[in-house]
Amino acid sequence: MKLPEGWAARLLRWQARHGRRDLPWQGTRDPYRVWLSEIMLQQTQVFTVREYYTRFVQRFPDVRQLAAVDLDDVLALWSGLGYYSRARYLHACALQVVTKYDGEFPRTAAGLQSLPGIGPSTAAAIASICHGERVAILDGNVKRVLTRLLGFEADLAQGANERALWQLATALLPRRDLLQSMPRYTQGVMDLGATVCLPRKPACALCPAASLCVALAQGRPEHYPVKTRKLKRTAQSLWLLWAHTRQGSVWLRPRPTPGVWAGLYCMELFDSEAELTAAVPPAYRDRLEHLPVFTHVLTHKDLRLHPVRVALPSKTTLSQAGAWLRSEAWPALGLPAPVRKLLQQG
Repeated sequence: MKLPEGWAARLLRWQARHGRRDLPWQGTRDPYRVWLSEIMLQQTQVFTVREYYTRFVQRFPDVRQLAAVDLDDVLALWSGLGYYSRARYLHACALQVVTKYDGEFPRTAAGLQSLPGIGPSTAAAIASICHGERVAILDGNVKRVLTRLLGFEADLAQGANERALWQLATALLPRRDLLQSMPRYTQGVMDLGATVCLPRKPACALCPAASLCVALAQGRPEHYPVKTRKLKRTAQSLWLLWAHTRQGSVWLRPRPTPGVWAGLYCMELFDSEAELTAAVPPAYRDRLEHLPVFTHVLTHKDLRLHPVRVALPSKTTLSQAGAWLRSEAWPALGLPAPVRKLLQQG
C-alpha cells in the first residue's frame, strides 16, 4: 500500500494551529499524568473524564501517593466512571511502579507494557508524548483516521489485519526532531479523530489530509474502518436488597471478583426475587417495599435492576462479607453508580 507523502508534516502543522488546548492533561510530559488520562479515556468520553481526572490529580498528585492508599480509596474516587477493572489495574500499576521502579515509569513503550493494565497503544502514547519515542498509537479514533486516509479495507476484526494497520501507522510517523515532533504528532492524530474525522458526518473540508485521503476520494469516508465482528448485547435481571436500619445505616458488601461491579461495595445482589426474599429474616418478609424497576446500561449488557427496600434491626446479619455502614461512611466507598444514586435519593 502506497503511503501518502507529507502526511506527518501536514498533521504537525494542523495540530499546532487547530489542535485541542483546553484539556487538563495536555501540555505535560509527566508520565504519571499522561498515563492517568490514557487509562481514563479508554471507552469513556472526554467530557466525562475531565472532571474525574481533575479530582484524581488533586487527591493523588503523583504515583507514590496513589500507591500508598488502599484500593477501596481508588474505587471510591472512580465511582461512576465505569469499567472498574481500570481502577484496579491503575492501583496495581502504581504499586509496581513504586516497588519495582522506585516511583519512575519505564521510559520505553516496551518497558511500559510490562506494567498491569498498560497495553501497546497506551504504552505508545506515554512513551511518545513524554519521551519522544517513535511508536504509534492505535486507539479507536486513530484507526478511523488512518483507515480512511489509506483506504485500508481489511477487516479489523481479524488480528492479522490490525497488526498490518499498526505497521502502516508506524511507517507514517515523523522521522525528525522526535522529541518535539512525536508528542505533537500523537496528540494531533487523536485530536483529528476527536474533532474532525468523526464516525458520522466527518468534517472533511477542515481536514489537513483531505487531498491525501483515499476514503474522501472514493466518496465514502463512513465506510471505514471495516470491522465485521460485533459483540452481541445481552440483558440480565438482578434484585437489589436495600436493607437499612431505623438509625440510617445501610447494609453493603464488597462484590466478588470476577463479576458485575467486582470489588465495589453494593447492596446484596440476587438473580431472582425468590432468592432475595429467602435472604430476609422471616419476620420481615411482609415488609418488603418493591421500588420502581429501572435499567442500567453497561457496554454490552443491559442490567434490569429490581430494588427492594426493607428496614431491619442492626443486629441482623445478611452475609459474612457484609456490614452495616453509617450514613457518614458509605459515601466514601466505591459504589456502582445506580447503587449510589439509590442511596443518595434516600
